[in-house]
Amino acid sequence: MADPVNTLRAAAIAPSLGGEAEVRDWLALLKPRVMTLVVFTGAIGIVIAPVRLHPVLAAIAVLCIAVAAGAAGAINMWFDRDIDAVMRRTRGRPIPAGRIAPGEALGFGVGLAVASVVLMGLATNVVAALVLAISIAFYVFVYTMWLKRRTPQNIVIGGAAGAFPPVIGWAAATGSIDVLPLLLFALVFFWTPPHFWALSLYAHDDYARAGVPMLPVTHGARHTRIQILIYTVLLLPVSVAPWALGYLGPVYGISALVLGLGFLVFALRVLADKQDATGRSLTNDAPARATFKFSLLYLAVLFAAAAVDRLIG
Repeated sequence: MADPVNTLRAAAIAPSLGGEAEVRDWLALLKPRVMTLVVFTGAIGIVIAPVRLHPVLAAIAVLCIAVAAGAAGAINMWFDRDIDAVMRRTRGRPIPAGRIAPGEALGFGVGLAVASVVLMGLATNVVAALVLAISIAFYVFVYTMWLKRRTPQNIVIGGAAGAFPPVIGWAAATGSIDVLPLLLFALVFFWTPPHFWALSLYAHDDYARAGVPMLPVTHGARHTRIQILIYTVLLLPVSVAPWALGYLGPVYGISALVLGLGFLVFALRVLADKQDATGRSLTNDAPARATFKFSLLYLAVLFAAAAVDRLIG
């Protein structure tokens, strides 16, 4: 009897003419939920820069960051269409659902990627365009094509892809890269593992079915909970560093301390979650779900605090 998982994989990989794609399907390729935080952190990079960028150019720069993030998402969906087809939370995406043909999605993503980099270079400067191009390439080639299916450290190393936006925003305004945007890069880099591993705890079965070596699949839920706590502890001093080093003021510093301690409480709750003998949650991973939601709020509020600090400073 044929394996239904392999059948779904084969169907997703096979060439398709695509169904009747709607505008919302093309927008779905851009991963708009993921794009939101990327755009926000990129915009904050522009706001906190010491050089004021003309509002029109700033809007274009933010648009380029958004389009680039969407382009990387579309290429990711093209490459991952086989595993998306066997995961419950992704099988309704436009490619595995047959509404958009794989080749069309790839062309869409590549076209948007090139356009975003060219426009960024024309509207702002070469440095911003170069960092934008590197961020796209890192997400597509390093994370999606290399790390994601090969190592449980995929999120740790691949987290750099999502950490570029504040650097890009800063570079768009100044034409250079400085210590503060690199500190914000480090913040997002250390935030990504506990954020994504919290999701992977309750999406464990999906990743196992698709053969993606996420940490709960390869090392178990208990080990993942410990790693979430470790990275949350490491995140606290990293998040406070922009204030401790004098690059941002007390609004940011107090926010970093309060939010960091709050994140630590959530991580401890994940570790203390009731588990069976295998480490699987007996509470439907309620603490992990709450931690994932808090992590989104954490990053948004912390970057907003950085902007407020700059504006009132």
